[in-house]
Amino acid sequence: MILASDNRFEPLLPLPIPLYQCQCIAYKHEILICGGQYKIDCYSYHTVKNEYKYICSYPRRIILIGHCVVKLNSNTNPNEITLLSFGGAYKHALIMKYVSVWDSDSEDKKEEKSKIEKSKYLNEWLRFKDNNNKQISIGAENANYEGARAVIGGSKKHLLFITYSPKNIDIFNLNTFQCVTHTSMPVSIGLCYHNFVIRENEKELSVIKIEKKKTELILFFNDMGLAIDYDETIDRVRYFKIHTCSSIIFGCRCIYINDIFIFFNALNREIYKYSTIENKWMQFEHTLPIRLDGCAVILNEDKTFVHIIGGKGGNETHVRTKAEEWMKNETEKEKQSVLREAEMREIKVIERHKNGLTNPYTIENIFQKYKSKVDNICYHICNKNKNKNKKMKIRFSFIIKIEAKEYHNYH
Repeated sequence: MILASDNRFEPLLPLPIPLYQCQCIAYKHEILICGGQYKIDCYSYHTVKNEYKYICSYPRRIILIGHCVVKLNSNTNPNEITLLSFGGAYKHALIMKYVSVWDSDSEDKKEEKSKIEKSKYLNEWLRFKDNNNKQISIGAENANYEGARAVIGGSKKHLLFITYSPKNIDIFNLNTFQCVTHTSMPVSIGLCYHNFVIRENEKELSVIKIEKKKTELILFFNDMGLAIDYDETIDRVRYFKIHTCSSIIFGCRCIYINDIFIFFNALNREIYKYSTIENKWMQFEHTLPIRLDGCAVILNEDKTFVHIIGGKGGNETHVRTKAEEWMKNETEKEKQSVLREAEMREIKVIERHKNGLTNPYTIENIFQKYKSKVDNICYHICNKNKNKNKKMKIRFSFIIKIEAKEYHNYH
């Protein structure tokens, strides 16, 4: 039920076209909308002006069903970005050099854009090619890339991590244009249109982590959660399961900010929060204003607003909500949802023990095994600091290191 006083969602200018399963990229004061299911037109939405501008269209031969778009880290020009579009039911691999369509009114920008246009194409989807002008294909010929999801990672932001049906993960080197790793994930259901993010907290990015060349990823789909750790120095992928909320179902879209996931369930309109530090789920008291099946959820570049774009069956819309609204302390009703979820979790653990389905490689078992050791280490580190969040972050980092050792021993 929507609260009468709920003004958390602000309606924005209606979409220029109906969009279902669209792909969006945040760039400065823009959100780039790169097509949707059977929709090949691309637009830029200006977050300050609340206006849309047409960018370009995909080639007419391209049929978009469940494609994926990522922003590459390959530009030295701060006023230009490179987008890679690939996958879908009918696979393609296209690239676009994008310069803001909103800069055309500035004489300085016109002059700069003119200089760039002399050397390369802009704001146009072109075939993805290597340094020898050879066309690059992403994905095996018989692979199902509909609903595939990908992120950019690696020590030099040169690796493309692709997850796709039924339970595959490919790691593609964007410098050599080769797939360096292919493996299957420990999941029991076929992945499709899932949530896949790279775990990056700018405050916690350490020199040690960069030197070790490790990338941490998190995947959610239906009631399944998976943390993925990739060490590029030895080309090794490791996994551990994440406990998920009992009422999370297909159709959730999420944003990730400062170790917090906010899930927007497009089907039943419910909203959830998951803390990776506390390993805690909570259902919000407030809900989405309308059902938004097949929508896209994205943070603007400065992480102040969450934009929800698209939908299906006449419910296509564009609304935004302040990110800080979903980071506040819980209400009493929301605290009760945390307790209920904790009880459900205990019941599931007991049932697994009864049925002999316990796996030594789970957060619960690892934590219990090393609980006293982690507590002692955290106490000595934090005995002069009463900040609970700092203690929890240190505690989590030790658990992650321990579980990696446990996984290695188990397998």
